[in-house]
Amino acid sequence: MLEQIEGSKAMAKVIGLCRPQVVCAYPITPQTHIVEGLGELVRTGDVQNCEFINVESEFAALSVAIGASAAGARAYTATASQGLLFMAEAVYNAAGLGLPIVMTLGNRAIGAPINIWNDHSDAMALRESGWLQLFAETNQEAADLHIIAFRLAEQLSVPVMVCVDGFILTHAMERIDIPDQAMVDKYLPPYEPVQVLDPEDPISIGAMVGPDAFTEVRYLQYYKQQTSFRLIEELSREFKREFGRESGGLLRNYEMADVETVVVAMGSVNGTIKDVIDEMRSEGLSIGLVSLVTFRPFPTRALQQALTQAKDVIVIDKSLDTGMGGPLASNIALALRDLAHAPKMHSVIVGLGGRPVTKAALHRVFRQAMIQPWEGSHFLDLNDRVIAREIHRRGKARRSGPAAENILKILESEREAAIIPTETRP
Repeated sequence: MLEQIEGSKAMAKVIGLCRPQVVCAYPITPQTHIVEGLGELVRTGDVQNCEFINVESEFAALSVAIGASAAGARAYTATASQGLLFMAEAVYNAAGLGLPIVMTLGNRAIGAPINIWNDHSDAMALRESGWLQLFAETNQEAADLHIIAFRLAEQLSVPVMVCVDGFILTHAMERIDIPDQAMVDKYLPPYEPVQVLDPEDPISIGAMVGPDAFTEVRYLQYYKQQTSFRLIEELSREFKREFGRESGGLLRNYEMADVETVVVAMGSVNGTIKDVIDEMRSEGLSIGLVSLVTFRPFPTRALQQALTQAKDVIVIDKSLDTGMGGPLASNIALALRDLAHAPKMHSVIVGLGGRPVTKAALHRVFRQAMIQPWEGSHFLDLNDRVIAREIHRRGKARRSGPAAENILKILESEREAAIIPTETRP
């Protein structure tokens, strides 16, 4: 049924339809409305046979979910940004124990400096933790991915992280198709755990493992993810048959017939990129888009197939590996290194800390990549003037102060200068 609804509330409704048995809740912007919505659904009885647990921290939220999952319950939680980092030890534990927990990550920048707006820094910080990571482009997909995530997690016995751009999706009001309970039940069967704590059949979940077996245990985690690609695609096709719309999968192609330049990106920014591609193609330019849905495991083979004819690949990253550049760009470079005719790579860092990614800026950078490639990473809409002033300040004084405060002062002084008429300036 179509509803005009906030993205977070829609996700809460759909997660409730997945019949979670334990929801562990700790608020952190921008995911708070999701767990608030679930709490209300449990209170009113719309979600039954579910224990809604208010915990004292993000670390506790995932720790309780680990205990619930090990006891045989379908467990869910949500977090964002520093909250994900606070539970980092438990994030690795959930994956290492092979527990099928589903967690929504309301993507948000990581400080310092403190920033509550969207980028992908949090997901990238724990990309090697062993969780599957799925990225939603729209709020409809954000809702749908949770249904797929529970099915995927429970068939593979691995935790799944559904990554949803904070504010851009979580707080956006739009029309979303909320399925009925019967449809979700048909797609998502009752939870039957692969491993469960049972006094009648005692086992150890989380036993200590020494050097003689640790490599093999970790290899099996790797093997499970590397063999999951077919299941991810199968569940996506089944979802389309049952619900009548496409969601999930490894990646999606947009205007990719015989193109020479291909943009690759994840998350909500793909909507803006599609508009730019439409406009550029109307001018006769050969450009298409590959939208990644699955980031972990990384769909190397599918990406190679999608990019086999490309001459130039423009990778859009909403996060920064400060010692390397764009994490997505680094992964794609590794994926394409064995191609006989590997395309040229162009890395673009966009939207850090919620900076708007405009069509005009994307037009400029896409056209630049077609004409004159650059070395390293290009930072979209970087204020070179402010950077130059701060670097100059650092060169003049040992005690130059914190960069964040200095840049804010520079911007404020420039704003003040801009509103003073020229003839009155000294």
